[in-house]
Amino acid sequence: MNEVIVTDAALREAAGKGSDEFLAVVMDAICASVNNELTAETMAQLNAEQITLYGFKILHEEVMDGGFIQLIHNGYGPFLFLNPFAKALRLWGLHDLSKLVYKGRKLFEQDEEELTRECSDEEFMALFEQFPQYDDLDDEFVENEESYVDGVAHYVDEHLANFVTIIK
Repeated sequence: MNEVIVTDAALREAAGKGSDEFLAVVMDAICASVNNELTAETMAQLNAEQITLYGFKILHEEVMDGGFIQLIHNGYGPFLFLNPFAKALRLWGLHDLSKLVYKGRKLFEQDEEELTRECSDEEFMALFEQFPQYDDLDDEFVENEESYVDGVAHYVDEHLANFVTIIK
């Protein structure tokens, strides 16, 4: 296991700015500890809580940038939908987000082959019209994004020692 270190001052400053900033300090430290690469090898260097937080970071960035279709097309479907990510979110108290991920899994299992094949930018953009069933998932995530981030930040704050080692 990698020891993920953050300073108390950095955490305090970020916490004073809000949930996004607080999570960014913790997530950036976790990502840096594995050279910003999540692979089978680097995952072995993280604990389950850190991997779940890394998963949330990926989910958040991908969905806010291009929706669930982009997330799946970029190859994150198996990691987020075929692992106990949704269960971990439920255990963190994020029941609505967990349900959303389970809905995404159901669609992913139906559409994986088509959404993950190599394609041009034009063909990729056409996927959004070909798979409108993902629009509701995207909308639900965007509408609840702030509460999801706050919920994750609250969990991380309450279990901080599971994520990072704090130094003076």
